[in-house]
Amino acid sequence: MRKSLFPLSLIVSLALSACSTILSNLPGVYKVDIQQGNVVDQNIIDQLRPSMNKRQVLFIMGSPMMADPFHQDRWDYLYSNQPGGDDRVQKRVTIYFKDDHIAGLQGDLRPSALPVIKPSEETTVELPKRHLERTLSEKILGLFSGDETESSPNLGPKPANSSPNKIDP
Repeated sequence: MRKSLFPLSLIVSLALSACSTILSNLPGVYKVDIQQGNVVDQNIIDQLRPSMNKRQVLFIMGSPMMADPFHQDRWDYLYSNQPGGDDRVQKRVTIYFKDDHIAGLQGDLRPSALPVIKPSEETTVELPKRHLERTLSEKILGLFSGDETESSPNLGPKPANSSPNKIDP
């Protein structure tokens, strides 16, 4: 009994390991991108300046992944990305503070030495002015108030000396 159990367990373990290899490498199978932590890239790091306080860093970087209760002047940011089951890419940045201002930066990304001038992605569109005599709510209230003195913006006020049946030559 014991001799027949060993080859059977060996065959089952080999079959299971082969299935996992085949299943993990099937073409056309969708694999989810896995992102964890704060997004940390060079554009965000370039926005940091030495005179910034903790609130400004919090606005740019977000809350730190790890805030050590024993070291209040150290914030750690981690970002991990595994696109489609490929190898995981991890970035780490540690910001050190002194007197609530940035004292140093350590990690995978460094701020650029020159000031970064980004071209604006915003565009300005000039719209023509609209000449509205009354708002929609004023028009609706005018219908229910029974006020005959207000005139329709499309028709204009009626002249006092004209009659609807009289035609001028």
